[in-house]
Amino acid sequence: MATVDEVEKALTNVIDPELGLDFVELGLIYGIEVNGGSVSVTYTLTTPACPIGPMVAQQIEEFVSELEGVESVESSMIFTPPWSPEMMSEDAKFALGY
Repeated sequence: MATVDEVEKALTNVIDPELGLDFVELGLIYGIEVNGGSVSVTYTLTTPACPIGPMVAQQIEEFVSELEGVESVESSMIFTPPWSPEMMSEDAKFALGY
C-alpha cells in the first residue's frame, strides 16, 4: 500500500509547463487520501481558465498509479479556496521571485 508521502513524492513529477515548477512546490495539491489501494488527489490550478487542466489529471493518474499497491487513482480539481502565491513553498517563491 502506498503512503501519503509516497504519493506526494510521485506528484512532484507533475510540472506546470509555464512556471517550470512542480504542483507540490507550487501549493496546487490540496489533499491526498490513501484508502488501501485507492488514492484520491484534490488539486487546483493557478487560475480557473488555465488550459492545462486535462493534462494535469492525466499526469496525476499516470505518476500515482505507478506506485506499488495503487489500484485506482481519482483526481478532483477544485477552486476553493482559490490558489494564491502565498501557498507556494519557500523554494518556489524564491525561484519565482516572490
